Amino acid sequence: MEVIKKFEDLEIWKLARSLSKEINELTHRENFSKDFSLINQIKSSSGSIMDNIAEGFERDGNQEFHQFLSISKGSCGESRSQLYRARDYGYISNEELENYAGKCITISRKIGNLMQYLRKSQFKGIKYSSNQKNNRNNRNQRNHRNNRNQRNPGNQKNNKSWSTSS
Repeated sequence: MEVIKKFEDLEIWKLARSLSKEINELTHRENFSKDFSLINQIKSSSGSIMDNIAEGFERDGNQEFHQFLSISKGSCGESRSQLYRARDYGYISNEELENYAGKCITISRKIGNLMQYLRKSQFKGIKYSSNQKNNRNNRNQRNHRNNRNQRNPGNQKNNKSWSTSS
């Protein structure tokens, strides 16, 4: 299985980004462009899909990622509902509604699949790995030592990183 190192490599993020861009283009149509409230809502919810995937991924923990995916999945439903409103108001055709609502459903299903995978995974995330904890502990010890040395310069000779040469 491929290791994903950045959210931009996630298929669901790419699909969400594409949907957000397409919905933005829809809102520029003359009849749609005057409904500022719906434009704001649908652009916000469709952008929220990709944004929450990104934010959750960057949290480095599966539980937090899962939570943000859940929010992203909810934004898929919200965008789909707003597409129905756009159709009811005559801003988009039935075919466009089916196309974009279908994309929302596909993204939502894929998000759900990833959420299910994360629930079953034994890996809890980078910030919970032993190497990460060791790095954090070492960094905390260094910071504590540096803070102590700033308060009491006489302790600097005990600091291994202190240079005795001038």
